[in-house]
Amino acid sequence: MTQSRSYSPADNHLSCDILVAGGGIVGLWVARLAEKAGLHVVLLEKDRIGCGASGGFLGALMPHMPERWNPKKQFQFQALATLPDRVAAIEAETGRSCGYRRCGRLLPLARPHHAALAGERRAAAEAHWDHPPHGFAWEMRQRAYAEGWPSADAMPHGLVLETLAARINPRLYVAALKASLGGAVMALDGEALDRFDDAAGRAITSHGRTIAAGRTVLAAGHASFPFLGRLLDRPPEAFGMPVKGQAALLDAKIDPDLPLVFQDGIYVVPHEGGLAAVGSTSETDFDDPFSTDGQLDTVIARARALCPPLAGAPVLERWASLRPKAVRRDPMVGFVPGHSNLLVATGGFKISFGIAHDMARCVLEQAEHGDCAMPESFRVEHHLGRM
Repeated sequence: MTQSRSYSPADNHLSCDILVAGGGIVGLWVARLAEKAGLHVVLLEKDRIGCGASGGFLGALMPHMPERWNPKKQFQFQALATLPDRVAAIEAETGRSCGYRRCGRLLPLARPHHAALAGERRAAAEAHWDHPPHGFAWEMRQRAYAEGWPSADAMPHGLVLETLAARINPRLYVAALKASLGGAVMALDGEALDRFDDAAGRAITSHGRTIAAGRTVLAAGHASFPFLGRLLDRPPEAFGMPVKGQAALLDAKIDPDLPLVFQDGIYVVPHEGGLAAVGSTSETDFDDPFSTDGQLDTVIARARALCPPLAGAPVLERWASLRPKAVRRDPMVGFVPGHSNLLVATGGFKISFGIAHDMARCVLEQAEHGDCAMPESFRVEHHLGRM
């Protein structure tokens, strides 16, 4: 791609090397890495940067289980292992905290077969979770990590402490990423990608603005799916679907060094200032994607039973939004079939915050070189089949 100059945000005709549609965690990483590569970037966000699925507060960075190892798990492992250095660079550049901590994860063992499975997974972790200068542990324990963390009732057969998992504050992370963008990135809030003309190498925004771009990257979360459906004349569900998640933030006054706890779909994530984020639901049938309801009340009650120090902690905020789940669940990264200048990077679902930097790296390598090394299950062709 050749570099081209950019114009004033007031202009109705812009040009850039990379147009990024979507100002969430993936889109911000694409913009950051493209600028670091010396490219001019226009970043479109239909609402405001960091809203939607990237505007929550859960921030659990949990690895896939180590057994049945495959390229997807290896990709996520490498992303989680390298994320601390990426976060440290952003924090050093901006002077902003991302709220990152490699806190580890506790997995209470509720049934006898869970304990047997945990033993098998320990051997798999020893085989696959090896990252210089040290590996990551999978340790089986018979006692709670701390008083009530988790409750004795939740762990009749012990628990696992694994040290690869981490947490990050999504809102601080997004704000720091945005602050890290320099003058070669033009960010346009309140403006979405409306149409794409591949033959002319240009995009038209919801404001009627024309943008000539060397490459366009669609990183608009679940909104990417209906856009692709219109472009390729297929139903949105051929590409993926939105999944609603609900979470709550509690003023629990707990130690921020505690590991996060996960059991049966319930996350309890300690954050700075004694706060605890709990979640989350995975709803495919919903009326209002951005309202919370009784399902979140159930999650809060289950989280308090799982971790008694949360009992009585006031709820500071409730949150709901939509996460992008690609048609075959794995992230969808690469060129859109039949469009040589349009790429997509979306569908991370529950693991986006841990792998966004490497999703962005992969899509930019494809934009520049035509391909990159990544799991075959991430490729657009894998999700869609032959078109």
